[in-house]
Amino acid sequence: MTKRPEDQLNTVLTSLPPSGIRKLFDIASTMEGVVSLGIGEPDFITPWHIRNAGIRSLEKGKTQYTANAGLAELRKAVAAYLKRRFGLEYSEKNVLITVGGSEAIDVAMRAFIRPGDEVIVPQPSFVCYGPLAAMAGAKPVYIDLDRDNGFKLTPEALKAAITDRTKLLVLPFPNNPTGSILKESELRAIADVLRDTDVIVLADEIYAELTYTDRRHVSIASIEGMKERTVIVSGFSKAYAMTGWRLGYAVSPEPVNAVLTKLHQYAIMCAPTMSQYAALEALNEGDGDIEDMRREYNYRRKLIVKGFNDLGLKCFEPEGAFYCFPDISSTGLSSDDFCQKLLQEEKVALVPGGAFGRSGEGFVRASYAYSAEHIKTALERVGRFLNKL
Repeated sequence: MTKRPEDQLNTVLTSLPPSGIRKLFDIASTMEGVVSLGIGEPDFITPWHIRNAGIRSLEKGKTQYTANAGLAELRKAVAAYLKRRFGLEYSEKNVLITVGGSEAIDVAMRAFIRPGDEVIVPQPSFVCYGPLAAMAGAKPVYIDLDRDNGFKLTPEALKAAITDRTKLLVLPFPNNPTGSILKESELRAIADVLRDTDVIVLADEIYAELTYTDRRHVSIASIEGMKERTVIVSGFSKAYAMTGWRLGYAVSPEPVNAVLTKLHQYAIMCAPTMSQYAALEALNEGDGDIEDMRREYNYRRKLIVKGFNDLGLKCFEPEGAFYCFPDISSTGLSSDDFCQKLLQEEKVALVPGGAFGRSGEGFVRASYAYSAEHIKTALERVGRFLNKL
């Protein structure tokens, strides 16, 4: 008897749980009147001058494939942007334009991982790193981050996690879901641990533009000896409100970029042409848009953190991204039960902290990429829910 197709699927993939972020939102989508603070998507519309650049590309008939690595002028613009905003020295030969930051993470992992390798993933963190590492044949090794030190990766924890099989360290800062950042001194301490190893750094810097203190984001690639072993992945979704345009990039040493491009070539061909022209406009003329949106996010950040603290849910102050991570352990509920009950009783959608790793248990993620009025309504409903508890 022949096997059914579903019995022949890759068992690594079939054994992976679905994204914990999506679980509640599949339920919420069937309900009326839900107020969501769950999705990490800007509520801003892509600025008009960026949209118009995409429209103009269509009007001019620019609908063909681009070079596999992306438009040369866009790759040059990425390099110029990284120099202007973060002091990093790259050329277009170091840049690959990808379909969102997610593809950049995937190709970077597959380019380096061999079966049996280990990938260190600090948690809480975005849900894709461990599964993508596993699908590439690696064993994810999780480091539990602690609220008491601001959910930061420490050199001591990193050193304890490194073995002779460690291939990659994922460095997801500014962090989703905690909003934690790493200062330059903290990055230098991480770099000191890595220098005598062969560990590659996968720096997910998608939220690099969204920091709210007087400290701007510092890339580990700017630390002595780190650029040669770092792949930076980022994109246009968060800083420019371009989620649906699905455009990102990877930046790496030239020999590494050649291999990333080869993977991208076989799997994708090239990123969407229209999106590339829009992104070119964003990089060249969009610094002011970033500042406008960041100013509004900062207002919302202060509003939501104070709101949760006033409700008795202790909330660590996020310094980056657009999420806060209030502690709900005082309710006696698990993070999943808290979110399920809150959704059913008050129609507010949050994400259970446990979806981001075991050290996220006892917390929930709330996004402030929503209007102030939306946030206030959600906080009022959370307050009613807590009073009933």
